[in-house]
Amino acid sequence: MVPAPDDFVPAFVAAWMARDGAGLAALFAEDADFVNVVGIWWEDRAAIARAHAYALESFFAETRLAPGRIKIREMGDVAVIHARMSLSGQRMPNGGRARARTTILSFVLALRADGWTCVSAQNTDVVPGAETQLAAGGTLTPQDYR
Repeated sequence: MVPAPDDFVPAFVAAWMARDGAGLAALFAEDADFVNVVGIWWEDRAAIARAHAYALESFFAETRLAPGRIKIREMGDVAVIHARMSLSGQRMPNGGRARARTTILSFVLALRADGWTCVSAQNTDVVPGAETQLAAGGTLTPQDYR
């Protein structure tokens, strides 16, 4: 829970940087949904906590998550947040460091008696120069038809 929608992204980033999967998940409703960049769908706070604790202790252990543009649309007791994020320092399976990447996180927040909580999140990788993915041969390849 956060006191206002403006507080959500800073709290999410702070929990990420502290490598605190449980703290990150505490920003979410008990029955929240979170879809990650490859389509893994976690359907409650406990699953969100487990997944983020694992990632933040392993391949995201030395990452830096930096917010960029943030757009918040408040609609009474609901708020939609889009946040462009830069992620650097991800560990590759061979132990090397992956290049930085950009994602857009979408969050849907609901106002409850004790503050704002996230009920849904979607993380999408930004793929420069592409407008869609092409499925062929068991893989997805960024594609641009323009």
